[in-house]
Amino acid sequence: MPCEFDAFVFDAYGTLFDVYSVKASAERLYPGQGEALAKLWRDKQVEYTRLISLADPSAPNGSRHYMPFWDVTRRALHFSLSALGLDASEANQNQLMAEYERLSAFPEVLPVLTQLKKEGHQIVILSNGNQSMLGKAVESAGLTALIHRVLGVDTLRQFKIMPGVYDLIFQDTDVPKEKVLFVSSNGWDVLGANWYGLNTFWVNRQGLPFESLGPPPRFQGNDLNGLLALG
Repeated sequence: MPCEFDAFVFDAYGTLFDVYSVKASAERLYPGQGEALAKLWRDKQVEYTRLISLADPSAPNGSRHYMPFWDVTRRALHFSLSALGLDASEANQNQLMAEYERLSAFPEVLPVLTQLKKEGHQIVILSNGNQSMLGKAVESAGLTALIHRVLGVDTLRQFKIMPGVYDLIFQDTDVPKEKVLFVSSNGWDVLGANWYGLNTFWVNRQGLPFESLGPPPRFQGNDLNGLLALG
């Protein structure tokens, strides 16, 4: 049976790239604290994107508090180091931010995206990340030749799950909404895409229940390999 989707739209951080792969470097810098730092850093990063968007939800030119995701990530790191009582020196922050530029891709990402492209599907990234950091992550993971478009939120100046972010999927493309499958490992991101009206695939890497606020994803799996079973 042929696949019903023409385009697969992937979240980047947590879906293609392992945001917790910084744990090893963090552990070397701060023995016994690597895991706690990696988790708090990610949680604060996501929280900051929400605060920025909610401060100006209807601003015509985006939030006046907007800053690129790279800057959000750095500020979240500074907070996390301070909260855990760890050395927040510029040198240590620079080292961890350099790791964030080249996050490890999950093991199945390259073979799955290679197969999807071979089958003729469009592969798109839609991320809170700004273009510079996304470009470096894609290149570092060896995915450049597989991606048709990389969509960041710089021009919008808002973050997910604001509806305008999902609108970006349909700029400069004639793929209809029903032919798009949105793929994310973040339950809140899948929920936002569900509310927007997209078909969704939740990559449930942690074996969690789905968010209780709204409709469940149409599909789910514990990694990206489940996409290859769709047709």
